[in-house]
Amino acid sequence: MNITIDENALESMQSLLGEQFSDTLLFCCSEFERLESEVMLTIHDDIQSAIRNAHSLKSNAAQFGATSLSNTARAIEQSLIQDDFEHAKEVSETLAEQVAGSKAKLQAWLDANS
Repeated sequence: MNITIDENALESMQSLLGEQFSDTLLFCCSEFERLESEVMLTIHDDIQSAIRNAHSLKSNAAQFGATSLSNTARAIEQSLIQDDFEHAKEVSETLAEQVAGSKAKLQAWLDANS
């Protein structure tokens, strides 16, 4: 599985947030986990909630440069909007791995750049 991080986005957020960057990034990573869990809990029976959670995950991930995670969440969101539930479920099977891999890469970047 390909996990991609946009370091320019991270540097921009670090510049914008200053001293708050590290804490915000760690909070954001916990949000990735929470939102992934919410998507998986709702994808089978509450499509509107699953769409909202996938949208939030897509946006949060994009803000902090977790590009592949954002793209995965976008694919789930768009599939659900288009009533392509089979594709949404198929893509959602990679979500936990994307969250874990993105968190690991973001943490490694933070350790190397703080």
